[in-house]
Amino acid sequence: MTTNINCIDGSILQLNDDELESFKASLRGELLGQADKDYEVARQVWNMMIDKCPALIARCTGAADVITAVRFAAERELLISIKGGGHNIAGSAVCEGGLMLDLSGMTAVIVDPEKKTVKAQAGALLGDLDHETQAFGLAVPTGINSTTGIAGLALGGGYGWLSRKFGHTVDNILSVDIVTADGEFKHASATENEELFWAVRGGSGNFGVVTTFEFQAHDVGPMVLSGPCVYALNPDILKKYRELEKTMPDEAAIWLVIRRVPPFPFLDEKDHGRPTIILAMAYSGDIAEGEKILAPYRNLGVPLGDAVAPNPYAGWQQAFDPLVGPRARNYWKSSDFLELTDDVIDIICSAVETMPSDECEMFIAQLGGAAGRVAVTDMAYPHRNTRFTMNIHGRWQTEDMDADCLSWVRGLYSNLEEHATGSVYVNFVPEDGEVRKVGPYGANQKRLEEIKGRIDPKNLFRTNINIKARPIK
Repeated sequence: MTTNINCIDGSILQLNDDELESFKASLRGELLGQADKDYEVARQVWNMMIDKCPALIARCTGAADVITAVRFAAERELLISIKGGGHNIAGSAVCEGGLMLDLSGMTAVIVDPEKKTVKAQAGALLGDLDHETQAFGLAVPTGINSTTGIAGLALGGGYGWLSRKFGHTVDNILSVDIVTADGEFKHASATENEELFWAVRGGSGNFGVVTTFEFQAHDVGPMVLSGPCVYALNPDILKKYRELEKTMPDEAAIWLVIRRVPPFPFLDEKDHGRPTIILAMAYSGDIAEGEKILAPYRNLGVPLGDAVAPNPYAGWQQAFDPLVGPRARNYWKSSDFLELTDDVIDIICSAVETMPSDECEMFIAQLGGAAGRVAVTDMAYPHRNTRFTMNIHGRWQTEDMDADCLSWVRGLYSNLEEHATGSVYVNFVPEDGEVRKVGPYGANQKRLEEIKGRIDPKNLFRTNINIKARPIK
């Protein structure tokens, strides 16, 4: 008996039973084939648009399993993919016909409250970090959905409510443990394997398999002033917000969500499904001071509802989870902006009327602050002048809506991109090979290609928004 598995050159390798049994015996975790009962669950990811079938899934339990699996793949030049939280829009966690390394069982999080540092394994979710850090009144700046995996988020950049005050997730990485394409286990930090450390901070999954992250944590919570303030759709609300936010302090973050409003319990039922602008806001400092700072944004007009109040930080991190739950069909296009011009505001307000699904939305992340004061070349993540990132989020439930929803997302993106910078946040890129004026790696593209040529010359790690190796001269 043999198992067919895809290689990186497009060929198919036949693995015999002895090879598979030897590989299986060398792992502490499970090795699943397509006939095994847990295979279907293991290959699933958050986005239902992704339907790929690896030939094998190695369910790694620790760094030793990762080393074993990478060496097995590298020796045979197998196609591999890496699954952490499985939340990536492009479905990078799953490869067709190759070997998937499933790290989702590696969820340990260890906090050092004196040093204010956190170690997290690569399968941990944001909710896992929040649970452990908030026990000590600490937080790592991460994203805004607790079910997101920390590994993919951090390697691509990572931003949320705390970015303006404490920088992006990538800015708070102190070190990583990583298995590179040669199967070697390395520790990378500002003083060890510095080139690799530079590359992994924004280079996504192109340089190896991170098994453990070490993060800087900060004093946050346990209560933060946060919540949504909902207005009826009106371009004037966005224009007033645009003028006010220019002087906003770093402690404040207000993101915009333009959509048909879901049935929030604090809204009148007659407003459910109404086109709205949601100002989702948080203040990571003194609550009384936050009340003063956020008050003008809660009075841009007459709100349909206002639920801004002191909330547990961990609870606020979970507030939007119900809107982006698993097993739906999702497709995104994203653009970066220096400002929200009148043209941009008019385009997005008009787009609400043509949304093909009540689950579709445009959310606009407000950046800047501390994250914008990092030099472009300090690490691989380059987009430091971005003031707003707009994600056009298509979301729907059934396959028969695919054409309409994809068309809406792509059409709106096309209308907006001429007003954008041409850069894009790598974690929001829906498929490899997108053509952009600047792209996800921007001014750091060439250096990343050179490092890729030294670290992974055969491009073993390719099932991602890929950085091609630049030949070494």
